[in-house]
Amino acid sequence: MTQWRWLGITAEATRVWVVTDLSVRSAKPTTVRTDAVVIGVVSAPPTGRSKGGGKAMAPAGPAAAVAKAFGRGFIPMLASLGFEGKAGQTATLPSGHVLRSPVVVVVGLGEEGAVDDEALRRAAAAGMKAISNAVSVAIALPAADAAGVRAVGEGVLLGLYTFDRYRSEQRTDPPGEVVVLTENARHRDVKQAVSDAAVVSRAVNLARDWVNTPPRDLTPELFAQAVSEHRTKAGGAAGKVKVTVLDEAALAKQGCGGILGVGQGSDNPPRLVRLEYSPRKPAAHLALVGKGITFDSGGLSLKTGTGMMTMKCDMGGAAAVLAATYAIAELGVPVKVTTFASMAENMPGGGATRPGDVLTMRSGATVEVLNTDAEGRLVLADALDMATEAEPDLIVDVATLTGACVVALGTRVSGVLSNDEGLLERVPAIADRAGEAMWALPIPDEMKGKVTSSSIADLRQHNPEPYGGTLYAAAFLREFVKEQRWVHLDIAGPAFNDKDAYGYTPKGGTGAAVRTLVRLAQEAADGALAR
Repeated sequence: MTQWRWLGITAEATRVWVVTDLSVRSAKPTTVRTDAVVIGVVSAPPTGRSKGGGKAMAPAGPAAAVAKAFGRGFIPMLASLGFEGKAGQTATLPSGHVLRSPVVVVVGLGEEGAVDDEALRRAAAAGMKAISNAVSVAIALPAADAAGVRAVGEGVLLGLYTFDRYRSEQRTDPPGEVVVLTENARHRDVKQAVSDAAVVSRAVNLARDWVNTPPRDLTPELFAQAVSEHRTKAGGAAGKVKVTVLDEAALAKQGCGGILGVGQGSDNPPRLVRLEYSPRKPAAHLALVGKGITFDSGGLSLKTGTGMMTMKCDMGGAAAVLAATYAIAELGVPVKVTTFASMAENMPGGGATRPGDVLTMRSGATVEVLNTDAEGRLVLADALDMATEAEPDLIVDVATLTGACVVALGTRVSGVLSNDEGLLERVPAIADRAGEAMWALPIPDEMKGKVTSSSIADLRQHNPEPYGGTLYAAAFLREFVKEQRWVHLDIAGPAFNDKDAYGYTPKGGTGAAVRTLVRLAQEAADGALAR
């Protein structure tokens, strides 16, 4: 995987390439020649030999060969270091020449029998973070099939992510080569899994970069420019994606009152970016829509200072759909994708939309604005109207939309809402297979009446009651998708991690929803989303 490193903070910053090459090999962890080997150990139920009734440990998969090479003292040695095999635990040991690699990093996988793909993903990241000053690393975790190998590869590359653009010196020096060890290395699906892991991780990290960029350096115009430039930099299949940027004049001709209304308080005018990926003989057609508020002050309904601290992340939905589209193209998924990213800066300037104003949306519907801090649904509405005209098989919008969703589901789970009951089951399951947590929420019938309760316009923009905010916002969006099948992903919680890093999730932008969107496209190609 290729990662950007930046030196300096100006537009003329020097770019330095740091490349981590991911591959797969059938070598044994005891004989592979790398600077370090990562292996996994599980915790097991207490046995009669466990001192004090404590938990026993056992090497997992390829780690058995390493344990055998160390001899009978391997597990006791780990125990003496306080290692118990708990998920995320690590212990670093010198190999003492019993292996060809000088260093062994042991990673806890958690309970025996509960090691799934997500556990592998997190273990791979933990192992990589425990290594320093290594040029080459071998990962020997119990990845028995292509799905497991892909999870390991994603864990490696997502766990290596750093955002150094604004630092005078790089904080990390990642290895140049990481090899995943598996006895099935020659299988075609396993080789493809490694390749897919690299592409998807690169897309997630691209979304992370965009979210982490300070809002002064990622205005709507600069964001649109960055999306266009990525097409050229990526090249290959991703270079075949068609990019169209609508400026404020073009948006006015389109009648995009929602996007223009949100952006009119800022000196930085709004943009809408449309991406089109059109493979030959597509099996399905997806339309992706993303909220791209590059900074959200709340407008005249001004946020608190604390509430603004992380509001550069309010374009996380746009970052996700744009990065995912490039990844889908690079993977060559036989699914047509039409993507719309609405970009605006929500500021309290003299021309800002006022509470009580009425906006006319692209669809022709009029909307009474009652809270300018509920701006995301306004920019999405115009883009959703465009998406319906593309006549896709499914529309998926992604947005950091409501604080209510964070209250309901916390900071690590996204909400899923839809006008199709079947999708409420399928999409969270697809997300789970991609390694992301999502939970279905309803759009109760009474929300329709609330959305249409304005006394002066067709629709009321903001919930008249202080509860059910996520459900209300989804009901509002539903007004703009007509009869199209539609799914709304509220990623307000998982899109930005303002606490300490965990697993393969860094502090800052997380790239939430990218993996789910890519997996959804791949499964759509196999007919999984048919009615």
